[in-house]
Amino acid sequence: MKVKECMCTDVACVKPETTICDVAKLMLNKHIGCIPVCDNNKNVVGLVTDRDLTLRSLACEKDIKQTPVSEIMTTKVFNVSPDAEVSEAEKIMCDCQIRRVPVVENDILVGIITIGDLANNQNVSHNEVSNTVEGICKCGENSKNAE
Repeated sequence: MKVKECMCTDVACVKPETTICDVAKLMLNKHIGCIPVCDNNKNVVGLVTDRDLTLRSLACEKDIKQTPVSEIMTTKVFNVSPDAEVSEAEKIMCDCQIRRVPVVENDILVGIITIGDLANNQNVSHNEVSNTVEGICKCGENSKNAE
């Protein structure tokens, strides 16, 4: 199965200059825990998660109303093509210990695939999802995305 058959295409994104506070509000309103950071051409330049907000903002006592998200975002972003097999996205999730992978076509954000998308898709076996979750959770065994 291809990533484009499983991914979410309704993806909120923000610009690097968006404040941390505005990103947190967007996450709250959209009920999401991850937002791609894109330039004016929808090229992914970073990714910000609810974990980034906690560890790189609140814990560091950043001024959330003034600080741009570019100061706390993850800059080492792994992505996948919409025409890639779902197994490729699962491998990225396992190898990088991440739950969300932006879907990029011609350098432009076109969607996102998450562990939840895999779990909610009838064409992805429970065994595949279980193996992916297990791979994501193997602390110390895989290279962790620490950027």
